[in-house]
This record gives sequence, C-alpha cells and structure tokens, in this order.
Amino acid sequence: LTLVVGAFISAFINNVPVVVLFLPILINVSLRTGMKASSVLMPMGFSTLLGGTCTTIGTSTNLLVVSVAAGMGLKRMDMFDFLVPAAIAGSIGIAYLWLVVPRIIPEREPTLADTSPRVFSAHLAISEGSPVEGKSLAEARKKVDGAMKVTSVERGLDNFMIPFPSLVLKAGDHLIIQDTPDRLKEFERILEGTLYADDAMIAPVDEEHPLEDEDQQIAEIVLIEGSRLVGRTLSGIRFADRYGMITLAIHRAGRHPEKLYDEIGDILLKAGDILLVQGPREQIAGLKKEKDFLVLDATADLPFARKAPVALLIMLGIIVSAAVGFLPIAISAPLGALLMIFTGCLGWRDATRALNAQVILIVAASLAIGVALLNTGGADYMAQLFVALVGDTSPAFVISGLMLLMGILTNIVSNNAAAVIGTPIAVSIAAQMGQPAEPFVLAVLFGANMSYATPMAYKTNLLVMNAGNYTFNDFLRIGVPLLLIMWVTLSWLLPAIYGIGA
Repeated sequence: LTLVVGAFISAFINNVPVVVLFLPILINVSLRTGMKASSVLMPMGFSTLLGGTCTTIGTSTNLLVVSVAAGMGLKRMDMFDFLVPAAIAGSIGIAYLWLVVPRIIPEREPTLADTSPRVFSAHLAISEGSPVEGKSLAEARKKVDGAMKVTSVERGLDNFMIPFPSLVLKAGDHLIIQDTPDRLKEFERILEGTLYADDAMIAPVDEEHPLEDEDQQIAEIVLIEGSRLVGRTLSGIRFADRYGMITLAIHRAGRHPEKLYDEIGDILLKAGDILLVQGPREQIAGLKKEKDFLVLDATADLPFARKAPVALLIMLGIIVSAAVGFLPIAISAPLGALLMIFTGCLGWRDATRALNAQVILIVAASLAIGVALLNTGGADYMAQLFVALVGDTSPAFVISGLMLLMGILTNIVSNNAAAVIGTPIAVSIAAQMGQPAEPFVLAVLFGANMSYATPMAYKTNLLVMNAGNYTFNDFLRIGVPLLLIMWVTLSWLLPAIYGIGA
C-alpha cells in the first residue's frame, strides 16, 4: 500500500517531499513492529521515482524533456500523454519492489543507534590539593589527553569566566564540562575533584545520585535538499546556541559516523547528512517545525493543518484543468501557487524559499542548449553517429537502444544532463528515420528517469541511503534489475502503442 500511495502522490508532487513525508512514518512502523527499516525504505524511494515518471509534472526531468521538445517545434505534451506506458511499466516495477526486493535486500543496522551514549553537563569542583590547583586550564586538559570539553568556569557566586587556555585554576573553581557519564567520572578521578550534577551542590555524583536525563532526548535529523545549513559548518552557524542542543555525531553516506571528538563542528554539511543531536524535549519538539531538516524518530507528530482541504482542492483544480485541456500546466500551476498564498495555505517566505534558482537556470539553459544543438547541426551530427552505431536496425531497436543509453547516463552523470543531451538527438534520429518524434522523445524521458542503480543518481536516493544505512552495492543489487525491468517493458510498450514495427 505504501508503494502504491507513494507512487500515486509522486505523479503530481515532487518526490523529494514525498520521501521526506514517508521516512519518519516508515521508521516509526519499523520501530513498533521490529521490522528492519532497510527492507522498506529503498522500495519506497524507488516507488516515488516510478510514480514521478507518469506525468509531465512528476519530475523536473519530465518538465525539461517536454519543454526542450516543445522548444524544438514539437507539439507540447499534455499532462497524461504518456501515462499508459509509464503506469503499466511502473506497476510491474512496484510488483518487483513488493514481492522480490524484501527477499534479496541485506539487513542493515540503523545508521545511528538510539543506544549511543548520552552526553551530560556537570560541575567539576576543584578541590584543595588537586594536581591542577594553580595550573592553567590548558595544563588541566592535557592531563586528560585534551578530551575534556569545558564550556565555562564558575568562580565564586555567579561569577562565570571564559575558559581561556591560560586561565589559572584555583581551589573551589567549578568547571562546567560536558561528556558521557563514564568519562565525567574519569575526569573526576584524574583531576581529584568532586563531580556534581548541577550547581545546587546537593550531593556528588555517585551510584545513589546518578546523572539524570529525564528531560533530555536524542534524535536523528536529516538535512534536506535546500536546507540553509547545507554548505555551512555547525560552529559557523552556532548550532548549539541557535537550537539549544549539542551534536553527538554526523553520519554521511559512504563514511563511518564521525564522533564527538572529531571536531564535527568544522565539517562542511551536505544534503542527506544525518546529525545525532541531544537536547531538552521541548527543543527537539521545536526541530519538527523547522523546514531545514527532517526529524527521524518515533515521536514525530503530524501537524494539524486546517488549510489542508483548501490546499487539496487547489491542487486538484490544477491537475483537472491541465488534464482536460482547459489551461496548460504552465499557466494553471502558477495560478495555483498564487491561490495557495492568497488563501493562507502558503506563506510568502515559504513561497520564496521554494523557488529554486538552480532549477530555473537549468530549465532556461536547457532550452537554449536544445535550440543551439538543433540550429548548429550538432543534434543531427550526434544522431547520425548513433544511427551508424546501431546499424541497419528497426526503429523499435533504436528506441530501445536510446532508452538504455539514457538509463546508463542518468546513473553516471545526472538525469537532467541526460535529458538535455538526449532530447535534441532523439528528435533528429526520428527525423532521419522518417518516424514520429514522440516515441523517441519518450525513450529519452523514460531512460533519464531510471535513476535506480547508484545513490548519487537522484537526491532521494541519498536521503534513503543514509536513513537505511545502505551501501553502494545495495543500489546496484536492487536498482540494476529494476532498471532492466523498466527498460525491457517500455522497449516493448512504446513501439506497440505508437505502431512502430519491429
């Protein structure tokens, strides 16, 4: 059911937010049922890719191919013009994801386990006769191999001092330090001080008075595409001060988690990174309202949205008006966005953040590249090379070969690059062979959407890879058969639907 629903929604909405929506739900289900999250996350991600292939607005790749083809003089495709072949092939792909993939996908442990040691703040009182009395803070840290993290030093009543390395420690000073319970007790032993859980100084930390974490929570958060944190460092944005929590570790695809003592504050963040954070419950709850990351835990609440019926009606109006030909999607979609703003479903700030300058530039540049390839004869030249390579074969074989070539390119380069390069070539090949251009253009569209074989082929693959702790080989094992299934099915469907003989 999740695969079908995910595919259906992705036919009308960009699949990135769909994956972002389903990730916490599936992780919640896996935690409650004991099912491995890795057995459901990749199939869900691939099902959204299959669904996005069905309509002109399903993916940015579809929009690129349709726009470039229309810019070259072809009739602009309507929203559901290629729904039939995409839906048939997608159904077979979903059956594979449902029946076969759970049996062949390896079991993977979560990227960052909930059993990771908690980090606590505590007061270490310097006692008389301590080996660090009269020593600098730098010398004190050196005695514990530099691992002690001192956030401030309290001297006297409410007299907090900046923990400069040259600060000379005196008996009675309180070092406010953060670490795991075991390491805190180790610091207490080495420095011969007394450890307290807080500044109340009621009782030192021991078996009868352990460190408490009743108000603390650990959560995993994923940086999503378009997050303001991408390309910056945790220290640069003052993450701890801004959000009131500390970062215990960072997990990035293809790497081991980078631990607390690896200077994670200086790591340049990327989309798809998972941060293991700890903080008060109210601060964790506040993260769920942020649009820069996705909270991966079992307590994520779905917000009550009273404007949801209005938003759904507007979305339905956009789809229906485009489907019946009342308004082209290029007009109905902007009108729908304006209605979302005027009805209060979407704020102006959210609307401006949703405008991705990179995507707009890619579309504009792609149209220019397509026209340039056509006007300069570049498309004709590459089409001649392709036809010469396949030899004296049938148009159906050429369509199949073109689709496979695009499918390989999209997993190595990018889907948008494959679409931009392939569309003018497809139009020229069709003209040289005296065939209708639409099935050749669709071969490019379908091939450029087969981003299944590598994690870097599509942004949702990276999100799924991190959350499910998949490896590169997992994508090859699951994605290559899916690519072949889609290629073989569509290689038969396109010629059959458009009456192109073998």
